[in-house]
Amino acid sequence: MVIRMRHTRSHTRNRRSHHALESIGISVDAETKSPHLRHHVDAKTGRYKGRQVIDVVAKVAKKQSKANTKTA
Repeated sequence: MVIRMRHTRSHTRNRRSHHALESIGISVDAETKSPHLRHHVDAKTGRYKGRQVIDVVAKVAKKQSKANTKTA
C-alpha cells in the first residue's frame, strides 16, 4: 500500500507542538503560606480563596472515631 498524502516533517512537528508536558500549577495561600494545587482546597488547612471551606479537624476526628469503633 502506498502513502498517498504524505505529511511533511514540518506538518508533523506543528501537530505535535501541543504535546509538551506542562508543569503543575501550584499556588501559595496568602494567609497560611501553604502550597496547594490551583483551584483546589488546601488539604492541610481546608481553606479556599481565603475562607474556611472544610473543617479538617472534625474530619480527622470522625475518621479516628470510625477506626476506633471498627477495632472494638
